[in-house]
Amino acid sequence: MKLRSGILLSAIILCGVTARAELVWEKTEIELHPAIGDPTAVGVFKYQNKGDQPIHFKSAPRTSCGCTVAALQKNDVAPGEKGEITATFSIGDRTGLQQKTITVDTDDPQKPQTVLTLKATITQMLELQPAFVFWQSGEDPKAKTILAKAGKGVAIKNLEVTSSSPEFTAKVEPGSGAGEFKINVQPRDTAKQLNATLTIKPEMSSGPAKIFYASARVTPPAAVAH
Repeated sequence: MKLRSGILLSAIILCGVTARAELVWEKTEIELHPAIGDPTAVGVFKYQNKGDQPIHFKSAPRTSCGCTVAALQKNDVAPGEKGEITATFSIGDRTGLQQKTITVDTDDPQKPQTVLTLKATITQMLELQPAFVFWQSGEDPKAKTILAKAGKGVAIKNLEVTSSSPEFTAKVEPGSGAGEFKINVQPRDTAKQLNATLTIKPEMSSGPAKIFYASARVTPPAAVAH
């Protein structure tokens, strides 16, 4: 009798152990390399419930910034069922490596919270060095140069540069390397304070057009102490 009771108790315990929910992710980190001009970078995180109990998502996924939105395909996942979370990152004017996280909360007792990572490397279309040129009051009003360099894999035929102020001129000439341009900016004089915004439009062989900006300034004369 004791032997039977022991076997029955062991079976009950074993059933309690094996009955579990287990959400398994195909990847918790995704790296993306969107094409130049793409407005968004989209990553899909796939999962499967490999347990024998259903799993419930307690809330919508939480993202680390407002530039990323995560969409949950379903709130409940049956045993053996698969699903996915789609994360959409709005690129905007961002460049370089961008890393965003998505936090997921479930009732999985083994791992109630999972942090997903979306990495996107955004190629810079055009780099300006520097993006701001200035002259001191009374300085020789000779031209100063902004070097414009196309990003890796970007083909730029020419640049169109306009100044918001007629007090500054901006002329473009080829640079020393491929995809390089020199923007020579010059004030008419430096006797008074001047400001201008330079609008730079690359002429692309393909892809959407994009506008860049630089600034030019003549600083105000120094105040005379009395």
